[in-house]
Amino acid sequence: MNEELKRTLGVGDAVVVGLGAMVGAGIFAALAPAARAAGGALLAALALAAVVACCNAHSSARLAARYPSSGGTYVYGRERLGPFWGHLAGWGFVVGKTASCAAMALTVGAYVWPGHQRAVAVAAVVALTAASYGGVRKSARISRVIVAAVLAVLAAVVVACLAGGAADAGRLGGGDWGAPGLVRGAGLLFFAFAGYARITTLGEEVRDPERTIPRAVPLALGIALLVYAAVAVAALSVLGSDGLARSAAPLADAVRAAGWPGLTPVVRAGAAVAALGSLLALALGVSRTTLAMARDGHLPRALAAVHPRHQAPHHAELAVGTVVAVLAATTDLRGAIGFSSFGVLVYYAIANASAWTLDSGVKDRAVAVAGLSGCVVLACALPPASALTGAAVLALGAAAYGVRRRLTPRAPGPPGV
Repeated sequence: MNEELKRTLGVGDAVVVGLGAMVGAGIFAALAPAARAAGGALLAALALAAVVACCNAHSSARLAARYPSSGGTYVYGRERLGPFWGHLAGWGFVVGKTASCAAMALTVGAYVWPGHQRAVAVAAVVALTAASYGGVRKSARISRVIVAAVLAVLAAVVVACLAGGAADAGRLGGGDWGAPGLVRGAGLLFFAFAGYARITTLGEEVRDPERTIPRAVPLALGIALLVYAAVAVAALSVLGSDGLARSAAPLADAVRAAGWPGLTPVVRAGAAVAALGSLLALALGVSRTTLAMARDGHLPRALAAVHPRHQAPHHAELAVGTVVAVLAATTDLRGAIGFSSFGVLVYYAIANASAWTLDSGVKDRAVAVAGLSGCVVLACALPPASALTGAAVLALGAAAYGVRRRLTPRAPGPPGV
């Protein structure tokens, strides 16, 4: 059975895949809850989230260049810290991001056809699964179109807000805020653009990974951070932190308040397309991590198969697509995936701990320590329910690892052992 993927992605393709994950539905929704948490310190929260993200991205890029295989931190944790830590990272990623996939699919449905969102969600999952079955290059081409459309909509939002006459620089700060709120706001914003990991989970499909990944990760993250900063400044300048915190659709309300109500349908359409891009990027990451875990026997070995012509992990993609479609058809996970936030922070904490073990200088190790510390701080700032649920999911993964270790026969040791 073929289990090797083909290296077809260049720097541009990798950047587009990363942007598809980062500049997704989060930019249309994350500003409001972040403003509720951080208040007048929203821009400071964005800066804090950017620092943590940059540290994590630096560590992930170094590891991906050293271990250019599918699976991301699952592989890094396994190789640098031991099988248990790799399994824990992979488990948290697959479970949490599968729930996120279902949530994104339902978000697409809610924007496209309210009242029939489940049918639209399932159709979106089926369509994207069929597209990704054709190989990662096809998925990258679709991501390119989606990213271009979303960036065009966001550019229109920024121009409308800043040129509409309602912008006021005095609304960018002020208001009540405290350190706990700032950190919680940073956590909410961090998860909205943490999709640079998608590039590293596709490491086995990137050409010349030692050069391509360290270039693609910071480039994609840098573009995403600039987009988030521009949109946050534009929305704040019109609505202020209080108005942003009260909004259910912050960017639509911002263009309306700026005097451009005709742009509201365009913003809603952009949000639907962005959610579709997030769903595609998430599914790519989950299927590649599933492939890596199946190779090692942590998941059924059949999921490690690679299509001989399309060079895609077709069994893993079909399995992920089926699970996501069933979840989207039967369960509303949009308000119940806080545990995935906790899992993502553990995922990046393991990545930073793995990067610290590499033979490197003081600067690289300092970045790894800063990233690890940032993940711990943001995890502690999460709502207790999210942290407890996330910890329970990881505990279940640890139990599954222990059961597998007991059931897997060990190779005989030397005489007398």
